[in-house]
Amino acid sequence: MTLQCINPKDLPIPQTYSQVVVATGSKLVFISGQEPEDLDGKLVGRGDLATQAHQVFANLGRALAAAGAAPRQVTRITIYVVNYNRDVCLPIIEKARVGLFGDHKPADVVLGVASLSPDYLIEVDAVAVID
Repeated sequence: MTLQCINPKDLPIPQTYSQVVVATGSKLVFISGQEPEDLDGKLVGRGDLATQAHQVFANLGRALAAAGAAPRQVTRITIYVVNYNRDVCLPIIEKARVGLFGDHKPADVVLGVASLSPDYLIEVDAVAVID
């Protein structure tokens, strides 16, 4: 599997994601939205975006591993955030994201939403390409 991460010179260069990802491989993996839940399905970090973001990205890593995929094979993620305020939320989310992806920068979308499950502040889904 090959990923080519591209940041065109005529677009802003993001710190934690790529503007374009070109993937070549033989198997697509679609990961459902991962929520801030522990193994028992219980909410982790009520009211705490940092704790919930850490849990969501940890759960995403486990889901990828179950499919035989690694974080470096993720091409795109979608991040849903309740009451999204870019200046407040993005640094918290980026810290949790780097915990899973390191310096790999899949394409992403961050969406502010009115609500998720009660007291859930963040959810993340993903697409990966593997051989």
